[in-house]
Amino acid sequence: MAKLPKLPRPSKKDDDVLAKAFEPDKGPAFSVRFVLALVLMIGGIAWVAYYYLGVRPTDGWFAATPVADQDGSGPMFIQELQDWNYLIGFGAVALGLIVAAHPSTPLGRGRGVVAGMLGCFVVGVLWICVYYVTQTSSPPMDIPIFNDLAQKNLFVGIGLMAVGFTFATKWE
Repeated sequence: MAKLPKLPRPSKKDDDVLAKAFEPDKGPAFSVRFVLALVLMIGGIAWVAYYYLGVRPTDGWFAATPVADQDGSGPMFIQELQDWNYLIGFGAVALGLIVAAHPSTPLGRGRGVVAGMLGCFVVGVLWICVYYVTQTSSPPMDIPIFNDLAQKNLFVGIGLMAVGFTFATKWE
């Protein structure tokens, strides 16, 4: 019977969780692509928040009247876009996640791929579930962004799950 070779003992470096999370031997933690992905995601969230809180409402925090029925505030070009502002914001977040699903970013390699994929899947399913539970009841609950999007909430949830598949293609 052949004798199996001894496996080397794991070193202290292998136990370092931070080293495993970023895997510096496969690439830098902060690349140009990663910074671009962060800018797109933060910019998309900021765009939706600015539209919802700063441009859209005039009658209070949870005002649900359309922009066409009120004077509005903020830049005129953002007011004229109305619901397209949500597409711009959520599209920027999705594009940022897609850009981050590349091996030159921490989310695009190793455990980051699984975290990005499962994160997008879970957030997408939760978005749809929250929409169905809160907005299809009579009367619908007044939840920011959900009350404006109505059935378009399904596009947001399914879009997030579709972005999860970009991470799934990188999974090894």
